[in-house]
Amino acid sequence: MSLFTVLVFVLVAALAAVNGSNDVPKGVATLAGAGVTKYRTAIIWGTVTTLAGCVCSLALADKMTKLFSKGIITAEPTDAFAVAVLAGAASWVGLATLLRLPVSTTHALIGGLLGAGLLLASDSIAWSAVPQKLVIPLLTSVGVAYGISLLLALAFRRVGKRAATGAAATGPGGGTAPATQSGTGGAESVAVLEAESVSTSAGEPAMEAPSRVLTGAHWVTSGATGFARGLNDTPKIVAIGAFALVPAGMTTWQIMLLVAGAMAVGSLTGGMRVARRLGEGVVRMNHKEGFLANLTTATLVGLGAGYGLPMSTTHTSTGAIAGSAGANLSRLSGKTLRHFLIAWLVTPPFAAGVAALVFLAAR
Repeated sequence: MSLFTVLVFVLVAALAAVNGSNDVPKGVATLAGAGVTKYRTAIIWGTVTTLAGCVCSLALADKMTKLFSKGIITAEPTDAFAVAVLAGAASWVGLATLLRLPVSTTHALIGGLLGAGLLLASDSIAWSAVPQKLVIPLLTSVGVAYGISLLLALAFRRVGKRAATGAAATGPGGGTAPATQSGTGGAESVAVLEAESVSTSAGEPAMEAPSRVLTGAHWVTSGATGFARGLNDTPKIVAIGAFALVPAGMTTWQIMLLVAGAMAVGSLTGGMRVARRLGEGVVRMNHKEGFLANLTTATLVGLGAGYGLPMSTTHTSTGAIAGSAGANLSRLSGKTLRHFLIAWLVTPPFAAGVAALVFLAAR
């Protein structure tokens, strides 16, 4: 086994590990941010569901593997090229994780591919595919996720207000609620009626069942986001690693297991930093808002993986979390979002620059 092969093996594991630290929390941060469970439990759940997505990725996301294998750089890759791309992506994602900044591994890999590809064979870059297959899905993911999450939040709140109004008008016993006096007492009575649940024939509060359903749905959508993230990111790292590891005797299945294992280790050891930033830093969300954000993220990222559109889990989840706040933009942390935006803009050129330098040194 050559030195380059060993380097590629190590860098594949390193990139997968920092990807796990930076990306796994994005699907489950809402669970802890909304107070459903502790961050450590949420990260474990995200790790398990991501592993499931990793295992299924080779069969369900083969278009993504093809895109990152030959869809961007058409020239025959060298070992030095693989080392450079992996080093460029891993260096930035690792640094961003230390800085508690959620960034896109997809963006970093694209930057690495272009930075090293310009030196490998500049005429081999499929520039026509970059806007259609890469730039547009990545740039629109934030806006689409924000818009869908916002519409869902507004719709759910309207339904909730109607339900609260109906409960207040009917009264706890099913009859017409007595008129209350104006002032503090009346306001308190309405608040109590809105907060109280209507009793069922069995004597159990009617709100208990919806609460359990919402809790279960939040866990399911968080898990679905983790699964979709595994589908979306694993093929990209496998494709770059395969440049050198497949000729050395490894199969894509073995590379996938390497990626999955390293992702799990990374998420369990370093996922707390980004999880807290996403769970609390963008907006302080409630249970329902967290559920809606995950529903949006899981759907979009899952569809993107299936259709070979390298949608960024980072951008999608951030947009969905921001949109869950509804029309009240004052709830959002402008400072946090500015930091995220700067990190997103820096990602491709940083990874490209590191990849180019490493390629020059390694070739």
